[in-house]
Parts: sequence; structure tokens; C-alpha cells
Amino acid sequence: MTEFTSTQILLAARPTGWPTEENFETRTVTYAELPAGQVRVRNEFLSVDPYMRGRMSDARSYVAPYEIGEQITGGAVGRVVESNAETLPVGALVLHQHGWSDTVQAPAETFRQVPDREDLPSSLNLHMLGMTGMTAYVGLKEVAGLQESETVFISGAAGAVGSAAGQIAKLMGAKRVVGSAGSDEKVELLTSKYGYDAAFNYKNGPAIELLAEVAPEGIDVFFDNVGGEQLEAALESFNNGGRAALCGAISIYNSTDTAKGPRNMSHLITRGLKLQGFTLGSYLQHAEAFYADMGRWFSEGKIAYDETIVDGLENTVDAFIQMMRGANTGKMLVRL
Repeated sequence: MTEFTSTQILLAARPTGWPTEENFETRTVTYAELPAGQVRVRNEFLSVDPYMRGRMSDARSYVAPYEIGEQITGGAVGRVVESNAETLPVGALVLHQHGWSDTVQAPAETFRQVPDREDLPSSLNLHMLGMTGMTAYVGLKEVAGLQESETVFISGAAGAVGSAAGQIAKLMGAKRVVGSAGSDEKVELLTSKYGYDAAFNYKNGPAIELLAEVAPEGIDVFFDNVGGEQLEAALESFNNGGRAALCGAISIYNSTDTAKGPRNMSHLITRGLKLQGFTLGSYLQHAEAFYADMGRWFSEGKIAYDETIVDGLENTVDAFIQMMRGANTGKMLVRL
């Protein structure tokens, strides 16, 4: 066995408002022997995701916060370079949650081997073929109960989850899919590449008015990645019996002000609406159905995707901050 080093990014201090480079630090650790049952993995891509911002705070959430001095954990995909475990041979492509580092040494059971397809980049396991795509899938199907011929509104539609959700909604039989994005270029991309029937730039005016323009007959399902003003707009546009799958609230993650709730919550009563928040961890029993459907859709050429790629572990923090500011189209990734 050769000597093995791992360069890792840690949380140095909890951010107040927007994270900065000063909230993180880098360390390098050296491993000697590879214990029985463990493997060494060289990462190819790291994921930077909005939920990580919540874990950098110590507020109550669905998952424990990062500890100060702890490595930032999260999705990554890499290849086994040394193995002392029969279940994972050298060369296997694996998905894991060990997070922001160039290399990993850990027990084999903490990795999941994924198909190594020559026709698809390994990075897809971190979005369309992974947790991102599955989040969109279960949010629409299991949480919101999307039915054929319904109208769907997706906020943050040009992001990783949003770009998956729009396509999945169409494939599930939605009559009309509309979305929001933060630039005219992204709006054009939604309708030209991702199958959206219409979209609006939320920076161009009040969201209530903009949504009414693209969905004049109202909406039946809302997949929310943003919260705030766009949640209020959805409540105003809902038809009777509308349902919302609340996936994220990125509009308030870095705010130091008290978040304001929608002013039209009475519509929940008068229109018989249902708002349900969810996290993927409670829906993993649907993984087999997701992989079967998404694999088929990819094989049939029905799934488009974009990746915004930043090169180098040293640029991971900047990629994370830029993702939080909406600089990405599709999935933001760090390539190593």
C-alpha cells in the first residue's frame, strides 16, 4: 500500500449572512496502512448544494449542523484507487457523502457503486441520475401527487432541481409547466431546452403579476425551491385543491432579517390547498422506481441537462457561494 494524503475543506466559523472564504479552512491528512474493509477513492466531482448553507448554521433542522473544524460533507463521485474490501474493487465508480476533499479513505459500506457508462459523464450521478433528479421526482409524484393534465409552477426552474422538475412534470403528463428564473437568458433556456411552456424573470416585477401572465388559468401544483415572494405568488394563482411540494427556500438562506410569511395564507382555507415540506431522506423507498423511470427516459433521449463546472478543490468555496447567488445553470459542480 502506498502513502495516501487527503486535502479537505473544513468549516472554520459559522457564517452570518452570506458565507465568505474566511468561514472555511483547508487541511491535509496523511494515511499509512489501509485497514481491512476500507477503500481509498479519488474524487472526480464534488457537489455544492443549497442545503449545505443550512448545515453551516446551528439552528434546528432535519439534519445535524456541521461542527466547527469538521469537514464539509456532501455528495461526491469518484473512483476506487486502492481497496482492502472484496465488495469494491480498484477502478469501481462510487457515489458517497464524504464531501469536500480530493481523496477519501473510509469503510466500503459508506460508498455505493454506480454504473460506469461510457456514454454519460460520472457527474450525472450527482444530479439528474442522483439525489437531485430523485428530489424532483418524489416531490412531484409522491408529495404533490401530480396528475395528468394539470398545470405546474416551478420556482428556481433553471437550477439543478428545477431543470429536472420541469422535464419530469412533462413526462408525467402535466398539461402546462411554467417556471421562474433570475435572468432573461435562463428564461429562454427553460422554454427552448427544458420543455417549459412559459417562464418569467422574477427580477422583472412582482411575482404575483408575472406568474398570472404565464399561467392565466391558474396552477394546480407548485414545486418550490425559493420561498418568499414566489410562494406568495403561487398561493395567489392556485386553483381549488392545489398542492405544493416545498423543497427549498433559497431566497432566505443568507438573510439576516426576519423572514416574512406570505400575506395570503387564507387561500389555504378558501381554496382547500395543501402545502407540504419534504426532504429526500423520507422518500428513499421510491429510489427503485426513480432509477427505472429516469434510466428509461435517458435511454429514450428525453432528458436534457446543463452543468456549471468549476475546476479545482481550491475553488470549491467560491463555487458554493456563486451557486447560492444563482450563477449556475443546471447543476453546479467542482471537477477535480
